[in-house]
Amino acid sequence: KQNLITEAELDVSVKRLLLARFQLGMFDPDSEVKYAQIPIEVVDSENHRVLALQAARKSMVLLKNDNNLLPFSKEVKKVAVIGPNADDNEVLLGNYNGYPSKGITPLKGIIEKLPHAEVAFAQGCTLAEKLPYFTVIPADYFYTDKTLQTKGLNVEYFDNNKLEGIAKHTRVDDNIDFVWWNKAPFDDLNPEEFSICWRGVLVPPVTGEYAIGGEAFTGYKLSVDGKVVTQGRDQHHARKRYEYVQFEAGKPYEIEVEYVQDKTEYAHVKILWDVPNPNLKQEAIDLARNSDLVILCMGLSPLLEGEEMKVNVEGFAGGDRLDIKLPAVQTELMKEIQKLGKPTVLVLLNGSALAFNWEAENISAILEAWYPGQSGGTAIADVIFGDYNPAGRLPVTFYKDVNQIPAFDNYDMQGKTYRYFEGKPLYEFGYGLSYTTFQYKLRTVPESVKNGEDISVSVDVTNTGNMDGDEVVQLYVSLPDSKLQKPIRALQGFIRVHLKKGETQTVKFTLKPHQIAARNKENIPVVETGKVQVSIGGKQPDA
Repeated sequence: KQNLITEAELDVSVKRLLLARFQLGMFDPDSEVKYAQIPIEVVDSENHRVLALQAARKSMVLLKNDNNLLPFSKEVKKVAVIGPNADDNEVLLGNYNGYPSKGITPLKGIIEKLPHAEVAFAQGCTLAEKLPYFTVIPADYFYTDKTLQTKGLNVEYFDNNKLEGIAKHTRVDDNIDFVWWNKAPFDDLNPEEFSICWRGVLVPPVTGEYAIGGEAFTGYKLSVDGKVVTQGRDQHHARKRYEYVQFEAGKPYEIEVEYVQDKTEYAHVKILWDVPNPNLKQEAIDLARNSDLVILCMGLSPLLEGEEMKVNVEGFAGGDRLDIKLPAVQTELMKEIQKLGKPTVLVLLNGSALAFNWEAENISAILEAWYPGQSGGTAIADVIFGDYNPAGRLPVTFYKDVNQIPAFDNYDMQGKTYRYFEGKPLYEFGYGLSYTTFQYKLRTVPESVKNGEDISVSVDVTNTGNMDGDEVVQLYVSLPDSKLQKPIRALQGFIRVHLKKGETQTVKFTLKPHQIAARNKENIPVVETGKVQVSIGGKQPDA
């Protein structure tokens, strides 16, 4: 209506979107799509697990390491692992993800790394106010009936997806925490179409308001005392659904769970709750007080940031971010733990930039781990305890607060991203530390070139520290003489190199003409006469 775009321009975008889907076979039956024929044994092969670990290691970004606190000795006796992201498989994966057969959380990775140490966990806090911390309801609280004589739940397995007819199998299950992948609970059930009904009694341990719910592929329904509490059906990504229910300690509540598998590739169902606990913070403080090392696992979660999500939490709206600050409840806990004076490492797990000014000032070591995938916990432990030297770099700017970010009400880039931001961020794009040090020596750079010629630059990089490690050599270009609109600087090349201690490598870059061009008012790239400033190093050049 405003003539801002033509139908022909829309056609170009629609064609690109549909072409990718056609090439992936998304409109074809699985029998005709080669990607759908890859067996799970290949997807979940040892080679792919090794690749997952390699990717997680390479993505780790060491943001702070005062007094070389890290790497920490594996001879440590007592380690406190604290935080809502310490033992949550969902935080490993983010959104739009596949499902691994095994996920290694930070807690599991640290326990495996330190077989002779005492490693203990405390949740400490929730990710944010009004956001539950879910765990699978343990078998200890389920009984087959109100006599409370037999633990578990009565269950019927049906060979259809409608809970119809006579059950094919019956038994007693401990609780509801099942992952079948592309198989069925029994060999004589169709893995694409079966259904299950669990019935029994739930006896809560404490009185209070519980968040209770579940997640499933394809669908489930949870009822308590004959009343439906929550239900859902998902085809593309299992979403946690929950409601709040008031329970009395020791009182038996009738519970029924129905589950349906209807042609989804990752059949699973989990029934979850968040038990009210007013002592979360104090339990974590007490654990930290009696430990030699504190590892805080904080950040965000796919429960907070994503797409079209129902989230009623300050700073978040429908999966979007209204603020970039780390949720206050996490900082409050960390302030109390920091007062103890223990060696403390903060591990952040998140999928977007965060502002954590107090933590950056007061916590000695900070590791940005992102949503690191199925082997994330192993990679985190490898970095903290020195089996891997981190070399990841920030792919985005971490600002100090939202006031440093102009409003996104148009596509004008003024003041946005590292290319146009003139202030001092918390951590800049391209930033990341190592356990070793590197020295740069410029080898070749031409004094002048003709318009249209390439620019060849080379630099010697030497590992001057005491540990082998990777360096991410970055090349930035600035155009100080340009009269056109231009970025302050722009990353025009980067190479990750591995250097043994004492080793020197020559790193070469070739700049093409378009990489030193600015755009005129007609949005046409123009190479102007004047200086081209080339900066090479392990981070952005100082302003």
